[in-house]
Amino acid sequence: MTRAAPPPPPAQTPALSPSLRVLIGLAAAVVVLAGVYVARSLVGPLALAIVLVVICEPVRRPFDRRGRRSWAGTTAVIVVAYLVLALMGLLLWVAGVQFAQLVGQYLTTLRASLDEFLAWLQSAGFDQQAAAAAASVLDPKAVLSVASSLGGTVIATATALFFVVSYVIFMAADAARYRDAERVFGAGRRPVLARIGKLNTGIRRYYVVNASFGAIVAIIDGLALWALGVPAPIVWAVLAFVTNFIPNIGFILGLIPPAVLAFVVGGWPMFLAVIAIYCVVNVVLQVLVQPKFVSDAVDLSLTLSFFSVVFWTFVIGPLGAILSIPLTLFVRALVLEGDPGALWLRWLSGDRTAVPRAAGSTD
Repeated sequence: MTRAAPPPPPAQTPALSPSLRVLIGLAAAVVVLAGVYVARSLVGPLALAIVLVVICEPVRRPFDRRGRRSWAGTTAVIVVAYLVLALMGLLLWVAGVQFAQLVGQYLTTLRASLDEFLAWLQSAGFDQQAAAAAASVLDPKAVLSVASSLGGTVIATATALFFVVSYVIFMAADAARYRDAERVFGAGRRPVLARIGKLNTGIRRYYVVNASFGAIVAIIDGLALWALGVPAPIVWAVLAFVTNFIPNIGFILGLIPPAVLAFVVGGWPMFLAVIAIYCVVNVVLQVLVQPKFVSDAVDLSLTLSFFSVVFWTFVIGPLGAILSIPLTLFVRALVLEGDPGALWLRWLSGDRTAVPRAAGSTD
C-alpha cells in the first residue's frame, strides 16, 4: 500500500505587509530628515562642497593623462572649486548690497509712488482697511528692511560657506583615491560605482545646462533693463544668472529687485514692462526649452523638480534651493536605484531608464 504524498508546506507569508513596510520606511525617512534639519548648518556646506568637487573633478583628467602626480590634479580641482565658490559668493553679495543701496537712494520717490497707488485704490472703491493693508505691504521702510536683510542674509551665507573651504580640500584629496576603487575591489563593486558615476554625470550635466541658459537669460534681461533705463542693469543681469540655478522659482527671485527699482524710476509703465520682459524670456527659455534639456540631463519629472526646491529649502535652508536637484538625485541613487523592486518608483520620479526588461530596456 503506497503512502499518500505529504501535503505541500504552507506558503510563508511575509513578516510585514507592503503597507506596513511603507509606513516604516516613511517613519525612518522622517527621523533621518529631522536629523538633517537639526544639523543643517553642517549638512548644507558639506553638500555644497560635494557638488563643487563633483563639478570640478574633470579638471583632474588632463593631469592623469600626462602621468603627473595625483597631487597636481587634486590641486587643480581645489583651485577651480575655490574660484567658482568665490565668484558665486561675490556676485550674490554685490547684488544684495547694491539693491539695498539703490532702494535707500530712491526711498523718497518710492514713498511718493506708494501714495499715488493708495489714492488710486481708494478712488477704485477699495475701503480704507484694504488700502491700509496694501500700504503695510508696500511701505518703503518695509521694502528697505527686506533689502537690508537680503544683504545680511548673503553675508551670513558667505560666512557659513567658510566651512566649505576645508571640505573641498579633503574631498578633492579623497576623490583621487576613490578612482582606484574598482581596481582594488574588482568587479563586485562595479554596480555601485556605476550608480555613483551616473549620479556625478547627471549633476555635472545639470549645472552645465543651467549655466548655459542662465547666461542667455542674463544677457537678454540685462540688455532689456539697460534699454528701459533701470539702474544697475549689470547687477540684475548677474542676479538673473545666479538665480537661474534655482529651478522653477529662481526667475521670480531675480525679478523682484529690478521690478521694484523700475517702479521707483519709471512708475507703472516701466514696472509692467520689466515684468513682461522677464516673463516672456523665462516662459520661452525656462518653461518651454530648458526643462527638455534638464530632463535629458537628470531624468527628473517636472513635479518632483519643483517640489524638491521647496522641500530642500525647508530642510537645509537657502542652500537647499540651489542644491535641490543634486540632493534629489542623490536620494534616488541611494534609496531607489539599488533596489530592483523600486523600478516603479524610479519611473514615477522621471527616470526614463527605469522600464521593465521585457519592454526592451535594461534596468
